[in-house]
Amino acid sequence: MGRRHPLNEDDGSAALEFIVAGVLLLVPLVYLVLALGAIQEQTLGAEAAARHTARVIAQAPDADTASQRGDAVLVSVTREYGMDADAVQVGIACRPARAQCPDAGATVIVTVRTRVSLPFMPPLFGLDQIAAIPIEAESAQKVSRLWGSG
Repeated sequence: MGRRHPLNEDDGSAALEFIVAGVLLLVPLVYLVLALGAIQEQTLGAEAAARHTARVIAQAPDADTASQRGDAVLVSVTREYGMDADAVQVGIACRPARAQCPDAGATVIVTVRTRVSLPFMPPLFGLDQIAAIPIEAESAQKVSRLWGSG
């Protein structure tokens, strides 16, 4: 009767189980936080680029100044948010569509597109491109009807 059954012994395994379970749960959670942080940063950058570019184009006195200021804002915002300048695509359109964009009284619509590569994705076999998440932001700004007349 003094013998103990080996299946009833729990000595010394709780610490090991806690470490293994903790690592198995913590690693995916840390990766999720890193991935969501990268996506959020790029999303905020694309939104800021679209909004500020539309604003400086609409407030510029003429088309040449609008182009120069828009380019300067894009460079500044992509640098500020750590965006890859080669991956950023910008589209500028006007509503209603006219021969010249921007034009007096039109609404300038700036669309910024980019892709976010997930953290720690190797460029092996194009995995970094396959696992990239597309980001798009759009902003509209009304141009003064007196634009370009000054």
